[in-house]
Formats: sequence, C-alpha cells, structure tokens
Amino acid sequence: MQLTAPLSRLIITLMLLASSATYANPLTDQLIGTTSAFLEQKVTAHLQASTQEARYTIEINRLDPRLRLPLCPVDALSATLESPAVPVGRVTVRVSCDSNEVQWRLFVPAMVNLFHNVVVTTRPLPRHGVISVQDIDMRERNLGLLSGGYLLHPEQALGLRVRRPVNADEVLSPNQLEQDETVKRGDKVVISAANSRVAVRMPGEALESGTTGSQIRVRNTRSNRVLKARITGPGQVEVAM
Repeated sequence: MQLTAPLSRLIITLMLLASSATYANPLTDQLIGTTSAFLEQKVTAHLQASTQEARYTIEINRLDPRLRLPLCPVDALSATLESPAVPVGRVTVRVSCDSNEVQWRLFVPAMVNLFHNVVVTTRPLPRHGVISVQDIDMRERNLGLLSGGYLLHPEQALGLRVRRPVNADEVLSPNQLEQDETVKRGDKVVISAANSRVAVRMPGEALESGTTGSQIRVRNTRSNRVLKARITGPGQVEVAM
C-alpha cells in the first residue's frame, strides 16, 4: 500500500516523538545537531532584523533512538523552517537528506524560548481605564508563550485605555488597547469650517464621544443645527465646507 504524503509525515512525526530507549542512535544525534544549528542561525537572523536584544533557548523534542535510517552525508543535509514563519515558540523543522545513496525527509518539533522585556501592568486596571506611567512596567517574558501579542515600548501604551478590566502583572497586547476619547458627549467644542476663500469658527456641543480623527455629531449652539464633524483635537472639530 502506498502512503500519501500527509500520512507519511504523520507517521514520521510520531516516530520522532516516541519515548526514547536507553541506547544511542547516531541518526538522532545528527538530527538534533542539524536542527539546533539551523534554529540558532534563524533566531539570530530574526533578532538582527528586528533589532531586538533578547536571550533565547532552544529545546528539541525527544527523538526516538530506535528510528532506523542511514546517516546522511554532511554535504547532503539541509534544513528548512516548516512552521511557523517566525522562529519563536513551537516550531517544526524539516530536515532533508538528498544524496545519490541516501534520501529521506524528517520533521523535527522544537521549542524556541525567546525572552524579552515587554509592557506589563503593575496593578489592576478597570474597563476603559487610561494607562499612566504608574500603571505599567517592563518585565521579561517568554515571547514564545504569548499568543495574544505584546508591546516592546511603554510609549505604545501610555495615554491609551484598556477595552476590558486587566489584572496586575498581565502582559498588555495591542488588541486590548484603544485611544482615549478626545471629545466626550456633552463637551463644549469649537466648530471650524474653511475653504480657500473663507474660514469660520462657531461654538458647538458634542452629541457623541470620539477619538482624534473620528467623526461625531455636533450641534451648532448658535443655529441649533446638527452637523457631522471630524475631531481634530481636544475641544476642536472640523466640518466640510
């Protein structure tokens, strides 16, 4: 019976993850050495490209020394990152041997632990709480275990507000944050309108809350007319003319 490629890959992966025996196998040493050297190179290149300064460790999953395949000539060995695209967290490396005498392909699971300082809360924050300097700190975390994202600089969080309650010592991710409202409903605002010939300013009242750049409804308190205006700053909105 001929095995399909996915089934062959599954069988090989299961063989690699099987419990190890007590005797050594030169093939497992070759796989571990090749995978480790490849991941070292990939992680170093990733850190250089991202200008991050971080420490890392590489853990190769236990391989089955009973796996029986011929050793590969060193010049015929190659390795590629099967998944994910970035060498952080749980990864799979495809190790291939392609020589005239020996041909095989194996998938080696590993874990790349990348430790870096990220933005973490110092105390609980309520829903819609605005983040100040006292609310955050930089602490080391394993990026390979952070599936929800993270921030590398305090400036990325300061002045923003959290969408939901946040616990103390929690890593802040971008999808937890949103801009604080520049204008709140009921605020007095200055409505500006201009074109190439004329510019006018009039008093108004915000009928909705919004952030800088968003559009809200405002009321011209002189004419009582309701307009759609874009927020340009605290207490400032602009309408098209």
